[in-house]
Amino acid sequence: MRDKNTVANPPVRLGWVLAVVVTVQFIVTLDTSVVVVALPAIRAALGFTESGLQWVVNAYVIVFGGFLLLGGRTADLYGRRRMLWWGLGLFGAASLAGGLAQTDWELVSARAVQGLGAAILAPVALTILTATFPVGHLRARALGLWSAAGAAGGAAGVLVGGVLTEYLNWRSVLLINVPVMIAAMVAGKEVPGGRPEHRVRLDVLGALLVTAGMATLVFAVVSTDGGSWTAPGTLLTFLLAIALLAGFVMVESRIAAQPLVRLGLFTTRAASGSNLTMLLLACGQFAGFYFVSLYLQQVLHFGAAVTGLAFLPFSLGFTLSSLAGSRVLDRTGPRPLAATGLAVGALGLFWFSKISVSGDFLGTVLGPSLVTSLGLGAAYVALANAATSSVAPHEAGMASGVFNSATQIGGSLGLAITVSVGASHTAALLPQGASTVEALNAGYATSLLTGACIVLVAALVALILPGRKGAAPANAPTPEPVADPAAETLR
Repeated sequence: MRDKNTVANPPVRLGWVLAVVVTVQFIVTLDTSVVVVALPAIRAALGFTESGLQWVVNAYVIVFGGFLLLGGRTADLYGRRRMLWWGLGLFGAASLAGGLAQTDWELVSARAVQGLGAAILAPVALTILTATFPVGHLRARALGLWSAAGAAGGAAGVLVGGVLTEYLNWRSVLLINVPVMIAAMVAGKEVPGGRPEHRVRLDVLGALLVTAGMATLVFAVVSTDGGSWTAPGTLLTFLLAIALLAGFVMVESRIAAQPLVRLGLFTTRAASGSNLTMLLLACGQFAGFYFVSLYLQQVLHFGAAVTGLAFLPFSLGFTLSSLAGSRVLDRTGPRPLAATGLAVGALGLFWFSKISVSGDFLGTVLGPSLVTSLGLGAAYVALANAATSSVAPHEAGMASGVFNSATQIGGSLGLAITVSVGASHTAALLPQGASTVEALNAGYATSLLTGACIVLVAALVALILPGRKGAAPANAPTPEPVADPAAETLR
């Protein structure tokens, strides 16, 4: 299925399209972590309870993870540019509402709507990129910039949140999104993909089941922060999630005329291998990011802004690795690049697990930051390419939604697992006479070692990805016609 303006074959200015995609990716990942440093100020201003404060973060994460597949499919069915504008509008409006919130429930509600906007924007941005840039070095380099923007957003969130909260106020952490969304909406007119030629019906039942199932799964994982994995409520939530997702599979395979996710998508090594590998990568990477941040603040006693600055080498390494990986992807194919990058990333996380109470930034953090980021940046580009290049044009949004879902759900699962492992180790050491700092350091080290093992498993799974011969499928999406000198900058 093609859009009306696609049929007309208008020229596309790749520079503007790339700027929109990169901006969207940066903001979506930044807002996952940008409020973390501002939480104490938010609690004091709006009167959150200790248990209620977590929902400033969790409302965003749960809705984001739960609606990703639906967000990806809407780009295929209703047009890429239209859904980009809807996502930008929702995200901007929710940011404004959150920045002006006067009560705790207003802020949590705004963060949930922000998550819905992000669930539309993340897969739509990747769909725009893969549908616009041709398979080969142009797309690979665009994916490199897209991956780098994600890394920069994640790392910058801690720094931006700390600086804005310290020098302005916590409201500025959310309000800063508003002018960025307005600018992206203006630039979004350059994105190809308007109204579809034929009116289509969304798989409503499938959308409800998968959204409810994924949101319930994320909620079950998040709830383990305050309780046991074997608690009756947690187990019941997991069982409900499994039941909902099983119902989704039945609907997609037997009932839906136009399924939200074509299950045959996972019959290719590229799609199944890349998404499973990405889920495992996110498990280990999110854990590393989280526990290194805690180590810097709770063990080395860095301030919020300084902690953010300490992540800049990781962001720089990830950016350079993403760009370098995009340049060699055509020659290597996704398998060697992903497997090698993940093995290097696992080595970096293992190095991180050697943290100590007498450590410092130069001796304990800088080296493993660079090794981890250089490995994972290259792997991320290879996996994104493999996940999105093996599908037909009308399923690009579907593939993007699945890939982003694997990232989000994998990160939540990995964080819950490693938090549980680390907390148990810390709790076991305290009765044995260890100081609080020593026990925390040992728990963080155990969690980082667990993350390293998960990423190493991801490196082994990546071996099922196609090599160079499988990197350019015959049914790869046909790009929009290009009339843009900026394309030469990607060559």
